[in-house]
Parts: sequence; C-alpha cells; structure tokens
Amino acid sequence: MSLDLLPLAAPLLPALTGLAGLLRPGPRPHPIPLLAEAAAAAAFLVAIASAALLAWRGPATLGFGEGPLLLAVGRDLLSVTMLLLVSFVGWVVIRYARVQLDGEAREGAFAGWMSLTLACVLLLVQAKSLLVLFAAWVAIGAGLGRLLLFYPERPQARRAARQARLVARIANAALALALLLLAWSFGTGAIEAIAARARTGEVPQAALLAAGLLAVAALVRTAQLPFHGWIVRVMEAPTPVSAFLHAGIVNIGGFLLLRFADLLVLAPGALAALVLAGGLTALLASLVMLTQPAIKTALAWSTIAQMGFMMLECGLGLWPLALLHLIAHSLYKAHAFLSAGSAVELVAAQRRPGPVAVPGVRAVAVAAGAALFVYLALLPLQLLLDKPIQAVVLGGVLVLGVAYLLAQGLADRAPAALARRTALASLLAVLGYLGFQSLASWLAAGLLPPPPAPTTLDAALVALVILSFALVALAQATLPRWAHHPAAAGLRVHLANGLYLDALVDRLIGDRRASQPAAPSAPVLP
Repeated sequence: MSLDLLPLAAPLLPALTGLAGLLRPGPRPHPIPLLAEAAAAAAFLVAIASAALLAWRGPATLGFGEGPLLLAVGRDLLSVTMLLLVSFVGWVVIRYARVQLDGEAREGAFAGWMSLTLACVLLLVQAKSLLVLFAAWVAIGAGLGRLLLFYPERPQARRAARQARLVARIANAALALALLLLAWSFGTGAIEAIAARARTGEVPQAALLAAGLLAVAALVRTAQLPFHGWIVRVMEAPTPVSAFLHAGIVNIGGFLLLRFADLLVLAPGALAALVLAGGLTALLASLVMLTQPAIKTALAWSTIAQMGFMMLECGLGLWPLALLHLIAHSLYKAHAFLSAGSAVELVAAQRRPGPVAVPGVRAVAVAAGAALFVYLALLPLQLLLDKPIQAVVLGGVLVLGVAYLLAQGLADRAPAALARRTALASLLAVLGYLGFQSLASWLAAGLLPPPPAPTTLDAALVALVILSFALVALAQATLPRWAHHPAAAGLRVHLANGLYLDALVDRLIGDRRASQPAAPSAPVLP
C-alpha cells in the first residue's frame, strides 16, 4: 500500500466505529464507547504520522477520475495542520463523553454520530477536489443536526436543530453554486489546479462571483450575524457536542476561505464583505457576551466574536494569522467548554481571592498609555521583519486587549503582585503574537498567498475597525462603573437578548416563540 494513502485512515477508523455505534444506539453499548475513543486516538496518531510524512516526502495528492467529477484527497501544510488539530480535539471530546454520558439512554447513538461527524471533518480537511469537499461539508451538517437532537424531548434542542438545518442549507446552497461556477469556469474539479490558475491573476468573471459565494458560505457557516441564533441554543445538547462544535465544526468556514485563498485575493468585493461582516459580528458579539449570565451561553457568544475576528483577518488577506487564530481558538474553546462545570462550581462555592478590583479612569488611562508605548516600541521590529501593513495595523487591536488586562491589574484594590504579573503577561502576549505570526507566515510561505496591496477602501475599513474596537475596549474596561447605572439598564436587556438579530431567522423557520426575548437568568450548570 502506498504511504500516500495513510492519511485516509484518519477518517476511516472513526467512520467504522460510528457505524457500529448506530447499530447499538442504547445505553452502555459495550465496547462501542471504548472503540470510539480508540478510533479517535488512532486518528490522531495517523495525523502525527502524516505530519512526519509531509516533512519527509512533501505534499502529495491522490485522485480518481477526471474533470469536475474528480475525487481527490491529499496532504499539504494546511490539511495536515487541520488533521492534527481536529483529531486531537475529537479524541479529547470523545474521551470526555465516554465518562459523562455513561448510562444515557442514547449513549450508543451519540458515540456513533460523534464518530461519524469527526470522520467527515477529517475527510473535509484533506479534500483536494470540489466534489469531495462538498460531500464532506454537507455530511458534517447532517451529523451535527443529529447530535443537536440528543435530547429530542427538549423544545430548545428542537429549535436549535431546526435553525441549524436552515442555516446549513443556506451555506450548502451558496457553496454548491460556488463550486459549480468554479468547475464550469476552469473545467476541472481539482482545487490545486484552480489555485494555480488563480495565481496567474487571470480568471473568468464567473470565478470571481464564485469567490463571493464562498465568502457567503463561510460567513453563514461560522455563525456570523444574523445567522448565529442556532449556536447560542445548542446549550441543550451535551457538553461534548458544544466542545466539538465550537472547537472543530464551526471553524470549517475559515478552513474553506484558507483553501481558496488564492482565488479570494482576486475578489476585493468579497474581502471587503468579510471585513465588514466579520468586524461587525466581532464587535457586537463581544458586547453581548458580557451580559450573559450562563457560562456556556457566554462561551457561545465568545465563539461568534472569535469567528468574526477570523473572518476579519481573512478579509484583510492575513491568511497565516487566520490559520493561527483558528488553531488557538479551537484548543482554548474545547478546554473552556469541557471545564465549564468546574468553573461554575467554583463561583457557586464563592472561592474568590478577595474584593473585585474595579479600574478607575486613572488606571484605564495609564494602561492605555503603557500598551501604546509597547506597540510603538515594537513597531520598528515589525517593519524589520517585513510584516504586512495589515498585520501591523491589526496589532493595534491586540494592544487594546492588552490595555484591558493592564487596567485590571492597575485597579486600586488589585494587589501589587497581580499588577506585576499582568504587566509581564501582557508583554509576553505581544511578543508571542509577533513570534507566532512570524512562524505561521514562514511555514505557510508558498501555500497561502501574501495579502493584497491595501487600497483606500481597506484603509477606511481598518480605521473603522480600530476605532470601533477602541470604543468597545473602553466600554469593557469601565463596565463595572456604568453597568448598573439606570440609564444602562435598557441597553443591558437588549444586549442580553442579542439585540434580537436572530429574530429574522426564527421567523424564516416559522418559530416565533424562539424569537421572544428572554430575561437574563441565573447561572446554570452545563
């Protein structure tokens, strides 16, 4: 057997286990849960071996057929990176689920559908042809729908599944039309051939329209406003579903953009749409997140904001940075969901280190000044490293986050040791950003295109993004001082209900009850 076939074992093993799980859908279907965990662990080992194979023998593609009906998979830096990420997260989540869902009435069915969905994601990231990409994309949505209905008796679970199906159909339709246009424009289903043609800079107009449709599919699938309501309601599903969804499935929209990056850089309209939609989603979702009393709902809004920021990075042509963001968010969010119960228990037990430190105006001003000084001090280093101007400017958003952290450490009631640790952590965060961004750019050289030359529209969009994030950072830093003011009470209610932006989608699916605003509730255990 050719070693080039090895990566195919990653989706094959969970797929076989998944089929076995569907044959025994009841409680404690020994040894299905153990087999599911073993298959996911084996997929991770295959991913490690694939990475070694990539370093040894370089990229490779294995295909069957020709023309638009080509079936092809392969390995390159992007596919192997995603293979490692998804298989690792899938293994951790399935291992967690084996313990948490032990004895549940549909334990076997859960193991089956989780394994099958994992297999589909592992196949998607290796797709080298349009047909394989689309088949895996659609199958992931179908598997997710079954996982969301693990508790079919819960009304919110049924609403989430209905809305997820509608959103998936919109994304599927946009992707199907985009891929048909690409196959018609280039006369092939090979993604590498399409990328090679796009690098020449001469593509048919239909291909540019396809780029816009790819952006639509990615925006819809990554739960960008107003197609975000379903991801907030998946809290009715078991915690492992939330962890895998937020850490593995919702990211496939970003992967889609990275895979077709060479084509997207030729469509400035599509990139501008990604900047606008992603930036607006990141801003609004980050504000809504602050008002959510339930930890898993706050994490869901955090995912929406993070996906918005990743769409913003793609729109600016910062492809290596978007890939780095995708990896970091997946690992962080999987840990956050799987440890959410422990966090709630700590809060319930009131294990707090002391009084809440509320930063004053002086602390906020000093933090902003210190963060700006660090940014300007490191500016020559960024220019020396030949950073794209988009990345240098976007680093200003990181500085705003650093300023927020510093403000907490400089608050009047904050211990001096905390202030020192916060300052050190903030400096390390900035240096880490520069280091990891440089590493990602070096590794992705030749695979992902450089960002396009900035235009006047790009400059205006970036200026708008920086100004908007600065205002949001100021609002977050001073939140404890104004959140309980009577004038802010109405705004808090509106934000707690997500500004009602998902009401449109609820009406499209004919479920007006889901559109009714809900009063903030007490924190609940996940």
